Amino acid sequence: MERWPALELASTVRHDGDGGVADDLATVEGTTRWIHGQAELLAGDVPDAGGLAADDDLRRRLIELRQAVRALFAQAVSPAPPSPADAHRLMPAGRAVSHLNAVAAREPVTPQLLWPSGGVPDTRLLSAENDPYVRLVAALARSAIDFLGGPQREQLRSCTAPRCVRYFVKSHGRQEWCKPSCGNRARAARHYSRRRTAGDGASGPS
Repeated sequence: MERWPALELASTVRHDGDGGVADDLATVEGTTRWIHGQAELLAGDVPDAGGLAADDDLRRRLIELRQAVRALFAQAVSPAPPSPADAHRLMPAGRAVSHLNAVAAREPVTPQLLWPSGGVPDTRLLSAENDPYVRLVAALARSAIDFLGGPQREQLRSCTAPRCVRYFVKSHGRQEWCKPSCGNRARAARHYSRRRTAGDGASGPS
């Protein structure tokens, strides 16, 4: 299953399993765990991500970037409703775009061509930035720019299952929810709603 750093960042706001919303970036410790969990995904841009320890400043920077990403995700899925987790307090879209671009620009990078003898040419971005925190946040911003400017934006959806607050990329034509458990919950809720409606009709005046 394909993963996108920008989507992983947006998904640090998630259903907590008890009817509420959890935030993986709520603490410095949680932020460090999340960064380590993305180490393989970010290895090309931030090779030392697996050893990074967050501080509160980095945590706040990631949260602000997440707010911008989720605001633009909400715009991307419109006119469908956005995630209910933050629909009432979204960053204005213009400010979100400006913030995303500004964060990405904080890391000076140069494209490099790699072409081994007898091999296939490839490219990489060579960074001139020594601060790993700047590299991490800038890499996430670039990934959001690539995501929102790419074809996957057209397949971005907000999961409509009860209590779910995730965004996901639709991978096939009939997909309605981010994962099977959400589909099961949504179908159960629909079944309960139909039975309750039928029961109300049966108990009404004849």
